[in-house]
Amino acid sequence: MKNRFDLIIFDWDGTLINSIDWIVSCLQKSAERCNCMVPEHQAARDVIGLSIKKAMQALFPGTDDDMHDHLVACYSREYLSRQICRDDLFSGVYDMLVQLKQTGYQLAVATGKNRTGLQKALQSTGTEELFCITRCADETASKPDPKMLQEIMQHTHTANERTLMVGDSIHDLQMALNAQVSAIAVSCGAHSEQLLHQYNPLVCLPQTADLMKIIQG
Repeated sequence: MKNRFDLIIFDWDGTLINSIDWIVSCLQKSAERCNCMVPEHQAARDVIGLSIKKAMQALFPGTDDDMHDHLVACYSREYLSRQICRDDLFSGVYDMLVQLKQTGYQLAVATGKNRTGLQKALQSTGTEELFCITRCADETASKPDPKMLQEIMQHTHTANERTLMVGDSIHDLQMALNAQVSAIAVSCGAHSEQLLHQYNPLVCLPQTADLMKIIQG
């Protein structure tokens, strides 16, 4: 796979940072505080990667827009109450990003987070300068719509055949398929290796930092 790609686009939660359990907890607490039925653990995991608005619509389909807005507000307060740091990145991820950038790859983030949440996370982990562009769900279409990837490719002047998406959820992989972009799955986040394989990634890795072995090989 060496020299096959120029641009590597990463999902954030569950791919670069170990945050899935925290997100699930925040989704469940927001439901409890809004007097909604608390979603099961796997149901909450399944919406990670979507925009928070789409996630709430999927988890609570019988509620109106006002309640969805209330759920989003409760979730945001809960999520931002925890201070993250570089240690929250998966093992080896920071060094991997530095090495990839030094090698000459353009790096980007495509996330279901909103801009406020991602910006805080980038600054807290000291990773902001490693990415040439980041795109959030409140700035463009939510996954699995391909628009997020298309905007990143346009910004970096990169063809889809020279672009790689790395993600932990079926939403990441479906977005890559919709954009006609190659994808590598990682099973350290929201969805299992068995489920991710159904979306035909080039490979499914146990940990994101294992990408270096693939890229250099």
